[in-house]
Amino acid sequence: MMDLGKYAGTVLAAYGVSLLLLTGIIWQSWAANVRARRELEKYEKNG
Repeated sequence: MMDLGKYAGTVLAAYGVSLLLLTGIIWQSWAANVRARRELEKYEKNG
């Protein structure tokens, strides 16, 4: 692993927050896709 020196905590925290936010965005997009597919199937079924 690279030597981050005295900024190691800050850099690793920034990586952690970024990873958490990206995971949240991916999850939110996936959930919206699932909801949209359900609504579309419901609409197509009922007309």
